[in-house]
Amino acid sequence: MAWAVAQAPDVVDGATRSVELVWSNGLGLSIELRLDGLALLMVLIVAGIGVLVCLYALRYFSASTPGLGRLAGPLVLFGGAMTGLVLSDQLLTLFVFWELTTVTSYLLIGWTDGSARSRAAALQAILVTGAGGLAMLGGIVLLGEAAGTYRLSAIVADPPSGTTVSVALVLVLIGAFTKSAQTPFSFWLPGAMAAPTPISTFLHSATMVKAGVYLVARLAPAYGDAAVWRPLVLTVGLLTMVIGGVRALRQFDLKLLLAYGTVSQLGFLTVLLGAGYEAASKAGIVVLLAHALFKATLFMVVGIIDHQAHTRDLRALHLGGPGWRGTLAVAAASAASMAGIPLLFGFVGKESAYEAFLHDGDGWAGVVLAATVLGSVCTVAYAARFVWGAFRSETGRWDDAPEPVVDVPPPRMSFLAPTLPLAALTVVLGVLPGLADGLVGAALASLYTGDPSVHLKVWHGFNTALTLSALTLAAGFVLFAARVPVARALGRAPALPTGETGYLWSLRALNRGADRLTGVVQTGSLPIYAAVILATALLVPGIALLGAPWPGWPELTHGPVELAIVTLIVTGAVVVARTGRRFAAALTLGTVGYGMAILFAVYGAPDLALTQFAIETLSVVLFVMVLRFLPERFVRSRAPSTAKAVRLGVSVLVGVVVTAFLIVANGARSEPPISSGFVDRALPEGGGRNVVNVILVDFRALDTLGEITVLLVAAVGALALALGGRRAVRRNQESRP
Repeated sequence: MAWAVAQAPDVVDGATRSVELVWSNGLGLSIELRLDGLALLMVLIVAGIGVLVCLYALRYFSASTPGLGRLAGPLVLFGGAMTGLVLSDQLLTLFVFWELTTVTSYLLIGWTDGSARSRAAALQAILVTGAGGLAMLGGIVLLGEAAGTYRLSAIVADPPSGTTVSVALVLVLIGAFTKSAQTPFSFWLPGAMAAPTPISTFLHSATMVKAGVYLVARLAPAYGDAAVWRPLVLTVGLLTMVIGGVRALRQFDLKLLLAYGTVSQLGFLTVLLGAGYEAASKAGIVVLLAHALFKATLFMVVGIIDHQAHTRDLRALHLGGPGWRGTLAVAAASAASMAGIPLLFGFVGKESAYEAFLHDGDGWAGVVLAATVLGSVCTVAYAARFVWGAFRSETGRWDDAPEPVVDVPPPRMSFLAPTLPLAALTVVLGVLPGLADGLVGAALASLYTGDPSVHLKVWHGFNTALTLSALTLAAGFVLFAARVPVARALGRAPALPTGETGYLWSLRALNRGADRLTGVVQTGSLPIYAAVILATALLVPGIALLGAPWPGWPELTHGPVELAIVTLIVTGAVVVARTGRRFAAALTLGTVGYGMAILFAVYGAPDLALTQFAIETLSVVLFVMVLRFLPERFVRSRAPSTAKAVRLGVSVLVGVVVTAFLIVANGARSEPPISSGFVDRALPEGGGRNVVNVILVDFRALDTLGEITVLLVAAVGALALALGGRRAVRRNQESRP
């Protein structure tokens, strides 16, 4: 937050800060970060609200809350991931941060992992947003390859076109829609309210859910006129705004009311920032900032109410006492901004939106205006319902209402304090919106070329936009006054198919399909499993071998020592296949590995031979430990002769294909071997005359680390088996009379 504030003056004046950390030049992989006006606005929102949420969480949770550290870590990690997302100018880097927000969101929603509801909500969120992220990755690859670059600023400056790009845009929009809870993917956001309120405040009201909107805003100026863009974005956004607003009117849980309201507002932002018109984008930037201020405040107010009253049901609340006046003032100011009441910042954004589509929008202007007014009417109604339901008694108005809560202690000032800066900004920017001209103008200039002028004002005179605002407020308060019959009518309305219905159907179909597939392929027969694996090993390289040139038979032996070693290996393999005792088979199989180790040593690779000796010794020890619990002799198969013939045929074919593949691969080299480069570089770059050692320690150090890890894991497993066997023997001895 401090860094963003320090950079703000220069960025507002038009400067751009960028840094590139190259990972792989040859593959074009790098971390490219870019701070411009829109990124600055998002960083201020993410970091600023993140700081306040952390302070709020200190009071919301007690020091004795179990797993609090497990909550704080992912919460801060999410803040860093979201910051990286909005600063990324490289689409692949952006995707990495995008998925990191998905994973941290999953961990945070499911923090109370003892609750089945929390686990289900976390799973739902990661499946929906993760699937959208995979679709978006496909779109990113198509778009980057079509543009010849994955740099976002370069793609927007010179956008490619064509069928491939259209497909890419649809895939990217699917990812954006899932992340920002657009119809039909909006159902995961209300489910995520199972998370504690500080998490809902940070992730699901102010920051993560705006990631999709942010990406749409970045691409809209370049692709607003594309055939697939505007119809898809505006249709989905308007449906989300209206459906979310209507569903908010049915809620009695204050947190769910805000959740559906957030869905509606996200649809509104998608329409404004995705339309591709400069005036609409300006209004969208204002609404983006206003929404972060009032919605984060309202979520924190809900957390305060829930913490003190132990309920969020508006039918049971009546918090109008003297100690609640500060909370009431904060909630009223924020809800009024959400409703678009004059002299609050939300009104500036709402009127700018009306003004944008009154003078722009081409053929979409009328549809967008009508749907926006309808969604805004719902916003006024549920904003009023929130404040009235929390701070004025609704007792007796509703059927099956819970018992009202009484003697609810008011919150301490330290609990309310994190909401005050946000509420104060909502009021100050509502009265003096010109204070945000620089920030909004810089954000708009980062999207559109030229010098977009921004002069935010409260009063523009008597005009059509003001008339629409007045009609919206009047209709919204009428709808609020009729909240009881409206809620009953909505409750009696037939249930329409929703995205959640499709999600549940998909999960059931997936589970049924998995059960049937498992029943077919998991027969419990080890020979069948081995045959499938070996057949795959035959077909894949075998097809490649069909068109490969045959280099001729290699020289079979280079001397009597090599012939003796190969004879040992072949003899061991034959004995393993023919022996009837498990213990003898394990020992004989070890001779095959030891023979290979001797071959390595003969060819001048003692280090490799030593590694092979160690692995074979460990393998034999593990075999012996396991064989103690199995019968002494193999059980001879009673399979019919045809099955035995199939097994013999598969075995012979595997040997033939593997041998042919080795001969062809060895003779198909067209470039000098990489080993010659290792030999040349071992002494000057690795500082060693033993080339194998230099390769293991320097050139392929990560591979060596992996091999050491495998050996350690195997050693731990062997030790566990040995100790388990000793304990079993001891228990048997103690159980004897």
